[in-house]
Amino acid sequence: MKKKVVVGMSGGVDSSVAAYLLKEQGYDVIGVTMQIWQDEDRAVEEENGGCCGLSAVDDARRVAAALEIPYYVMNFKKEFKEKVIDYFVQEYLHGRTPNPCIACNRYVKWESLLKRSMDIGADYIATGHYARVVQLENGRYTLKCSATLAKDQTYALYNLTQEQLKRTLMPVGEYTKDQVREIAEKINLRIANKPDSQDICFVPDGDYASFIEEEAAVKIPEGNFVDLDGRVLGRHKGITHYTVGQRKGLGLSLGHPAFVLEIRPETNEIVIGSNEDSLSYTLKANQLNFMSVEDLTGEMRVWTKIRYNHKGAWGTIRKSGKDEVTCTFEEPQRAITPGQAVVFYDGEYVVGGGTIL
Repeated sequence: MKKKVVVGMSGGVDSSVAAYLLKEQGYDVIGVTMQIWQDEDRAVEEENGGCCGLSAVDDARRVAAALEIPYYVMNFKKEFKEKVIDYFVQEYLHGRTPNPCIACNRYVKWESLLKRSMDIGADYIATGHYARVVQLENGRYTLKCSATLAKDQTYALYNLTQEQLKRTLMPVGEYTKDQVREIAEKINLRIANKPDSQDICFVPDGDYASFIEEEAAVKIPEGNFVDLDGRVLGRHKGITHYTVGQRKGLGLSLGHPAFVLEIRPETNEIVIGSNEDSLSYTLKANQLNFMSVEDLTGEMRVWTKIRYNHKGAWGTIRKSGKDEVTCTFEEPQRAITPGQAVVFYDGEYVVGGGTIL
């Protein structure tokens, strides 16, 4: 009997080609678009082809029709509000810089979609992510980097559980983006040249601070920029306008490049320093999730990424608490940002990761 797979379809080229490839491989494919935040009566700017907007439903429905697969829209607004938007707002209010896409992947695109898919008798869920799911000799499931490092999305998926990985297919991980577009053109999909989605889907204009004020129903107060010695350097617009490592848009003229070193919500201060001040050899992380190993025993030298577009750096990790790891880098890293994910790699395989403290 053919295995049944639910493909999360965003209307974009990657998930559309994923559905096509799985059908070609003999799976019984069902297309699903997750309605996660948009209101049907509110027009949302979507020039960038966002993965979660209203046009996504139209595009995905057309693709499903072209592929001759059943298609459904599932409502996950409640889960998205609780697990992604509320988390995003609270992290910024506490002076941290969140990863909403990582939270969405783990708790909405996987946890919630997987449960509903199992309820309708599916064996797997699938997405158009550029990553590969593999089972190692030790029996554990992990992610392997995609066929092209130019488009690798393992960083944003480090948080998936063993149960989720076991039931996940990611067929486009074996291809480059150009090859995926070629497949889409070959099978005459209208979305072959649709641009990739950019930025955070629920803040289409990029104005996080206004979104947070509206969502939290609070006015974020202005405060002081201070140096490492506590001297006042100027006034900031409110802590939600800034992130650790930020250099542009500070409105300070100190005669040298200035960087945000720390955000202190308890005193409403933002600490400013030089590029040198922003370098660090160590980080701590919690909310750990391990993939290739069950847990960390002893020390391990790993390739470490501290943000999505970080090229990576060598570090040594060891447990420093029940749910805490300390990573010591071989070269100092700039702007290690609380709230962001840190992901550890052993060659092409994800060891695990956590949230930077």
